[in-house]
Amino acid sequence: MSRLGATLWRNFQVYQVFGANTNVGKTIFSTLLCRAAKERSNTDGVWYLKPVSTGPFDDADKCQQQELLDMNQNITDETILSRLSNQIKENASNGPGFMLVETAGGPHSPAPSGTSQADLFRALRLPLIFVADWRLGGISTSLSSFEALRSRGYDIDGVAVFRDAKYQNHEYFQQYFAKQRVPFTTVSLPPSLSESHDHSSMANFYLAAESDASANDASLSISAFAEALAERHEARVNRLESMASEAHQRIWWPFTQHQGLDSTDINVIDSAYGDAFQTLTRRSSSETELAHGPSEQSLLQASLDGSASWWTQGLGHANTGLTAAAAYAAGRYGHVMFAGSIHEPALSLAETLIGTLRNPRAQKVFYTDNGSAGMEVAVKMGLKAACVRYGWNVEDHDVEIIGLRNSYHGDTMGAMDMSEPSVYNQKVPWYRGRGFWFDAPTVTMRKGTWIVEKPLSLEGQLGVNNELASIQQVFDRSRDLTDDAAAYEKYIRTTLETLTQDEKRRFGALVMEPVVLGAGGMKLVDPLFQRILANVVRSSASVFSPASPPPPADPDGTSWTGLPIVHDEIFTGLYRLGHPTSSSLIHVRPDISAHAKLLTGGLLPLCATVASDSIYEAFLSDSKTDALLHGHSYTAHPIGCSVANTSLQMLAELDEECAWDNYKSDWARGKRLFSEIASGIKDAASSAFPSASSETASLGPTPPIWSVWSTAFVSALSHATTRVDGVWAMGSVLSISLKDEQGGGYTSNAAKALQQQLLMDKTSSGWNIHSRVLGNVLYLMTSQTSKEEDVRAWEQRVREALGA
Repeated sequence: MSRLGATLWRNFQVYQVFGANTNVGKTIFSTLLCRAAKERSNTDGVWYLKPVSTGPFDDADKCQQQELLDMNQNITDETILSRLSNQIKENASNGPGFMLVETAGGPHSPAPSGTSQADLFRALRLPLIFVADWRLGGISTSLSSFEALRSRGYDIDGVAVFRDAKYQNHEYFQQYFAKQRVPFTTVSLPPSLSESHDHSSMANFYLAAESDASANDASLSISAFAEALAERHEARVNRLESMASEAHQRIWWPFTQHQGLDSTDINVIDSAYGDAFQTLTRRSSSETELAHGPSEQSLLQASLDGSASWWTQGLGHANTGLTAAAAYAAGRYGHVMFAGSIHEPALSLAETLIGTLRNPRAQKVFYTDNGSAGMEVAVKMGLKAACVRYGWNVEDHDVEIIGLRNSYHGDTMGAMDMSEPSVYNQKVPWYRGRGFWFDAPTVTMRKGTWIVEKPLSLEGQLGVNNELASIQQVFDRSRDLTDDAAAYEKYIRTTLETLTQDEKRRFGALVMEPVVLGAGGMKLVDPLFQRILANVVRSSASVFSPASPPPPADPDGTSWTGLPIVHDEIFTGLYRLGHPTSSSLIHVRPDISAHAKLLTGGLLPLCATVASDSIYEAFLSDSKTDALLHGHSYTAHPIGCSVANTSLQMLAELDEECAWDNYKSDWARGKRLFSEIASGIKDAASSAFPSASSETASLGPTPPIWSVWSTAFVSALSHATTRVDGVWAMGSVLSISLKDEQGGGYTSNAAKALQQQLLMDKTSSGWNIHSRVLGNVLYLMTSQTSKEEDVRAWEQRVREALGA
């Protein structure tokens, strides 16, 4: 239910009432607060609602009582949330008011579906009034409940408890919540349970409680407590509405040209849950004037996180499993230094990640803080290994890398030098660009047909564009026998020989992003080209170092040959494209690979660079100067490692439990068309690439290529040729290239109109789509846990925007 937004109105206060346990007084305090709100506002706009009733409904007094469902009904979480959200909006539409939504039992008391109420209602993230337990054992129960709610991102605006002379829990709570800066109120115990249904006794209790203020504690009276709630509500609204203008004066944003940037361009995010942000509603000036009227709209709306928060989010925002893992590690370790030490989260993650990659070359794990740093480590590893084996002295001759044009490996200096001059780096004074980058063929769908597009400048060498029946055929290894494969191999070998023999250039590693060049424009690279490039590099040691010694004995076939192959899977790995690794999709096992983003499910920054033993051994010597002298203060942060372990386990469980089978079935038609080609691949690969055939064949058949984005939707977009130049989808990624007469690229504005249309045009349900563009390319990503009905709703919204 990511499309359900949090609710917030300037003139309508709505709270959810949680108790530490059952029978702590939630309904009584709700009644007191409703009476106080009615007294303050002198209006009938005061509501009390119990989404799921578990007892007599007349317990609440002096409120407009509402009930949605009965505990005995067979109802889903989605039904409860949807009806509750609609009821709140209906009440708010009547103008200024006050509303309480009471839960049943304690925070983890189950809803009819069995879901914890703390998790069930998190999608709406209503501010809370928490009723603590006054009884024996109530302090422990209350603090545990308070922490459970806070860890889920709830704002607790006030705490209430009965005042009891015997246990005096209220005195402890008053001091505790004063430190938390949370308004606190107490009242005397109500009549005994046997008298509580005596209306006369309860009426007298309410009258006394409204003026009840103990002279011996600092708790607020009920009226003062209600006033404090109103003040916090107003402060929250004012803060949200002023954040954009205040941030405009203080914040320097990444990848943003601030010349001409206005505060109205800034997206204010109040919270996030599932696949969506809860954002401050963007309004025109006329809408702003109406916002204070009787029919005001919610200040918050759900905005689909269409970029997966820059490609990091995969298990849903505010995932309780990830936050619990973080809390446990924070409580157990905080942070501990890593050099020469080990802790369980780091060791477990190394073991889990190596198992996930299913690459026999992957043996050693080096931790860094982010993808850019992880790629700098990766290239250090690769270059050093090549220099040691070939006896190169870097002081005598530059050592470069081989890569692909439009690649991007990060923003730190070394990472930038791994990419060709581009808008990202060419104006950076220290940028040098140390490499050669092949212009690779790319793949797109146009008018329902998958097309392998060759660079125009290489048409004489690589041939003309090819049309293929399905994306499965694009990735099928039967293409190793085609004319394309032969042309690719000849072009690559000839180019490498020219670079090394004629131009005398020296290369120490092949560095590439498998399958997709992300920041370089969401380009789907022809997997055949990447596979042949890797195979040629591995079989060409004499090209890179004519006087090189024979490679060392390699009984298990895991030593690098030719040059170390480095795969940047920061974006494309760990199920983003539907499989544990993107390397497996091009049938290449790298010697070094870097993994981040989905590694922690989008919760924390962490990167792991994984290398083979043959790479690791290049750093072994009697001198410390030969060691990999790289590290960060927060290397292998226990919290990040703990979260990453949980993330990998959750992703693997989704795969094992067939959570994506519906999506796979939709895309399986193309795979079935070419299933008969699988036979004979081993022999074909052996004859084409003798030096690499054993490993290539051992990788098995081509994995099924699939996407959460439906085949019908992708095909429909490919036919919207008035605006769309091409489209592709894999895993949770969708890329739409818009036509641009100026040629496209990162500086293009061709996708801006579509981006703004998705952001500003709200559906009847009140949600929009927040997205990022790369020049003329607009891309969208779901999480790996997105529900199919939600994805189809997003598809419909995009189709409407494009007229597809």
